[in-house]
Amino acid sequence: MDYFKQFKIYISNNNYPAFLSLWEEYCGSDEIDPEELKQILLLIKPTTMAEPFGRYVEHILPLWETIKDDESSHEIFSLIFDLQNTNVAELANLAITYLKERSKDDEMFMQKLRLTGLRDGINFQGAISRFDLLTHMEKGNFVFHTRGWGVGEIMEVSLLREQLTLELENISGRKDFSFKNAFNTLIPIPNDHFLAMRFGDPDKLETWAKKDPVAVVQCLLRDLGPKSAGEIKDELLELVIPQADWARWWQTTRNKLKKCTLIEMPDDLHSPFILRDAEVSHAEMVEKILEESKTLDQLIQGIYTFLRDFPTALRDKEFKAHLVEKLKEILSREELTDVQELQIHFFLSDLLDKYTPAKDLVTRLKNIRKIVLSIAIIAFKKRALTLVRQLRDDWAEIFLDLLFEIDQATLRDYILIELIKKKEIAPLLERLENLSKNPHEHPLALVWYFQKIMANPSLPMGDQQGRSRFFEAFLTLFYILESQKTHRELIKKMYNFLTLDRFANVRAIFKGETKESLSEFLLLATKCHTITDHDKKILHSLAEVVHPSLGKLNTAYREDTSEEADIIWTTEEGFNKLKETIHKIATVDTVENAKQIEIARSYGDLRENAEYKSAQEERRNLQNKLRRHSKELSSARILTKEDVDGSVVGVGTIVHLKGDKGEITYTILGPWDANPDDNILSFQSKLAQELKGKKVGEKVSISGGVMTIEAIDNYFDKKGQ
Repeated sequence: MDYFKQFKIYISNNNYPAFLSLWEEYCGSDEIDPEELKQILLLIKPTTMAEPFGRYVEHILPLWETIKDDESSHEIFSLIFDLQNTNVAELANLAITYLKERSKDDEMFMQKLRLTGLRDGINFQGAISRFDLLTHMEKGNFVFHTRGWGVGEIMEVSLLREQLTLELENISGRKDFSFKNAFNTLIPIPNDHFLAMRFGDPDKLETWAKKDPVAVVQCLLRDLGPKSAGEIKDELLELVIPQADWARWWQTTRNKLKKCTLIEMPDDLHSPFILRDAEVSHAEMVEKILEESKTLDQLIQGIYTFLRDFPTALRDKEFKAHLVEKLKEILSREELTDVQELQIHFFLSDLLDKYTPAKDLVTRLKNIRKIVLSIAIIAFKKRALTLVRQLRDDWAEIFLDLLFEIDQATLRDYILIELIKKKEIAPLLERLENLSKNPHEHPLALVWYFQKIMANPSLPMGDQQGRSRFFEAFLTLFYILESQKTHRELIKKMYNFLTLDRFANVRAIFKGETKESLSEFLLLATKCHTITDHDKKILHSLAEVVHPSLGKLNTAYREDTSEEADIIWTTEEGFNKLKETIHKIATVDTVENAKQIEIARSYGDLRENAEYKSAQEERRNLQNKLRRHSKELSSARILTKEDVDGSVVGVGTIVHLKGDKGEITYTILGPWDANPDDNILSFQSKLAQELKGKKVGEKVSISGGVMTIEAIDNYFDKKGQ
């Protein structure tokens, strides 16, 4: 599309004289690319240059007549008449002859000609598009509203009244359209169009999407054009794929799309998926990898990804031979490193029988440890380790060196299993001891092995003493990483592991520990900022269960601190209720409001548009609610039985009162649990604050009467009774 690029430059620069000169040159060409011509006409159609250009667009008609493909020919002919504004008799006659040939058996042909303007021949700009729309106007067919109302299904058509009735995607109820209005706002879409299927039968589309997700994405790209992953999600989420199923569905679909030779995968999240005009052969895909790879490492990664995604390609003997030739050619390069050479040998080992150079290389290389660490492809890294284990007498020493240096947990698991099988326990224990003393040297390995021994006590240092050593190292590492502000994801992982299942791992370690060890653990925990005061309070409580004398250390966490005061306590049910509210605002209310704004905008004159102003105000309210609830969610803490001190009135307690006005019971919970009808108070309420801290026997003034606290129960003891 060499001409298209030049036309695009002239249009973007608003250089009409240059554009027109190039157009005349283009019209004088000997042959034409239909797709290029269509793109040129589509490019200029929405611009200010379209009006003057309308007097010259018909000059392309001699070349149009040479187009063999009927569909392309019709699309271009329609675009020519959308742009033309000379309305000369010759054009009218050409259009009538053309349409008559296409609609030989149409009984309403003459009436449609009148409605398009062709019969009178006065103003028939857009006549072909109008005729197509009129022909499409049948009950049950679909159209697209270009000004924000979405897809519509045709419910009724009256050529006599020149009117049709639609049910539209973004408008409630049925809407009547005059043909004049329809010509300006509606585009016909076939019943197998993605948007038509989504509007007409979303359940059927959902079934199709789950059965053949690649075909649905192909349909989407065919009808809506290139789309990024985010844009595909916008088109499918909720309307086709439920929110709860999306993550799993998209992960599966994306993996399948990688193997589709009709779809070009994007290089990043923001780039689009593109539907190709024809399938790309495996040989072409490999050639593209060879051409586009800027470094040898990129080329190796590209070939690996291709063979992983298209394993059946190797069934083609000719292609396989071609790939072997290319790999051998790469192998002959002098600048090849040992790491790169080994990986090329791995490829050839899979492609050729009895190919041994990879084994020879692993056997003789002195720097094999460094090479294993340098291999980026995990599968190749595992193959290298396997060959080291099979072929080298010094494999155990190499494995011990790699155990903590290698990043992937699955490979560490493999190395550990092989060392234990070989009964290399003494040197392994020595390395583990050193790791527990210097956790900062291998942070990932420390966390990995601590998790391993907590799950499997039979491992080296998996006994009580070993676990305690690693727990101390774990907390020390926690503090070090926080102070260095590195490994943010690892810190998050460590925190989740610490608090998992209500501190189950901590409980297992604390059980049977000495008072001195527990004191050291608590001291280390106080230095970690990620561990909240509430978490520290729980840790002290757990330690107090084992050694009650440690209770005095917990006094600092019994009083409200500024952080504690900011916490919004709630039950798990209340927490989920708030999350559902936020989800509804973000995915339902906001989307509905956006549709209302678009509808109101279509009414025109935004200065006097009450519906538009109301919709904008609603948007501000929704945004404020979303911000407020999101902030509340970040401050929320789920209340557990251990958090409730039943000796005084507070959040999580049931208070029984008796007085002059009889008996009454209040339950004090979070703000999203409150229910006045059931006497469930928010701990933030005025009455709850007046009751807070009071004990059995104390008096309190309620509604002008004096009442005495008869009993205080833990809400969780009574829950479900």
